[in-house]
Amino acid sequence: MRIEYDLKLGFKDVMIRPKRSTLKTRADVELERDFTFLHSKKIWKGVPVIAANMDTVGTFEMALALCKEKIITAIHKHYTVEEWSSFLEGKEASLYQFIAVSTGTGKADAAKLSQLLALFPQLSFVCIDVANGYSEHFVQFVKDARALYPDKIIIAGNVVTGEMVEELLLAGADMIKVGIGPGSVCTTRVKTGVGYPQLSAIIECADAAHGLGGQIISDGGVRCPEM
Repeated sequence: MRIEYDLKLGFKDVMIRPKRSTLKTRADVELERDFTFLHSKKIWKGVPVIAANMDTVGTFEMALALCKEKIITAIHKHYTVEEWSSFLEGKEASLYQFIAVSTGTGKADAAKLSQLLALFPQLSFVCIDVANGYSEHFVQFVKDARALYPDKIIIAGNVVTGEMVEELLLAGADMIKVGIGPGSVCTTRVKTGVGYPQLSAIIECADAAHGLGGQIISDGGVRCPEM
């Protein structure tokens, strides 16, 4: 066991210092960005905001609303293959660029993911999601997914330290979800005692990811609409 005495910060510990701007109104802010992903080499353009794959957030209805704004929805993993088929039937090709298929790491999860991607090869994003990504099994699942789906944009998480970000990127992930327990309704910290202040986690993990050419996603920590 090691106790860290360095200062660690969450979002509630800081504010953004204002500075002079040439913009006349917030409507002038350009939110779209271009990304090229580490392993899949795919290029994506849109607003870098993702609706979380929680069962009350990452829904098909949310995806239809957010894709109009070029925002990704990580669809929760509880939908059946039949429900996916019904949802995607007759949809425009552009929708596929703004939805991610979420999966756990069990055998049934892997089988369902394989079936979905075989039925809908247009799907670009795969989100491999566990509450705490610090296990050899999780890393191996990411490696296997990369080998099976070399052209997919793989999101993996959640972790909160630079060394684990590097390990997952080297295992085949394109983007790493960062955050354990910072969300307003997340109980991971209370139930397990595991976590890390979110802002410090972002700073550490972004540095590690960018050094390898990968990206991170800050997952959780926004507790009020103003943030």
